[in-house]
Order: sequence, then structure tokens, then C-alpha cells
Amino acid sequence: MSRAMPHSREVRKILFVCHLNRVRSATAERLFCKRSDLDVRSAGTSSDAMVQVNARMLEWADMVITMDDSQRLALEQMFPQHAALARLVCLQIADDYTFLQPELVALLEARVAALVPLPQPNRR
Repeated sequence: MSRAMPHSREVRKILFVCHLNRVRSATAERLFCKRSDLDVRSAGTSSDAMVQVNARMLEWADMVITMDDSQRLALEQMFPQHAALARLVCLQIADDYTFLQPELVALLEARVAALVPLPQPNRR
């Protein structure tokens, strides 16, 4: 017999990845850390990144979201055949913004909402 909690919500673990982990992925982490249905982290593919992505992060994540195709390619080179590559989604957001720039925030909100919609409130 299953003992699922009737009102529990599954928390999705999302790893945001960009090149240096200073602007796009850091902005995404800051934006989406406020959602109770998400556990988010961010990292970069460069050796100069604030936090460099590693295999443990990829294993932790339910979904890996890159900002552009260069991160997808970097992850494929850094972690060939890693199972997390099958859970990778690219937002196609160019490196043309500053941290928390309103245009970047709007793009992230729209594109991530399409992938991870806000949870519906419990109806009784």
C-alpha cells in the first residue's frame, strides 16, 4: 500500500549553467530560489567561473538548464556520456546582459516558466 503524503509537493532540483556563473546563471538562481517548488543552484563551465560545474552537481539535478549552445557543448566535452546530458535544456539566451538586468529577468521568467510552470494551488 502506498503511503504518499496527500498535500506534499515534489521539489525539482534545477542547475542553471552559463560560462562564468556571474550574470545569466547567477541571475536565474537568484530569481528562482524564491520558489518553494524548486531547489536551484548555478555554475559555470569556465575554469574562471565563480562556481565551476562538476559531476556531483549534474547528478544532483533533475534538470540542467544552459543559457546557450556553448554551455551544452562544453558540458558534453567535460562530461561525455554523463546521464545528466539527457536532462539538459537550452534557453538560447545570449551573453549580452548584466546581473539582474530587467530584460534578462523577463527572458528568464518567460522561458523557465514554459519549462517549469508555477504549481497550482491545492483545491479543496
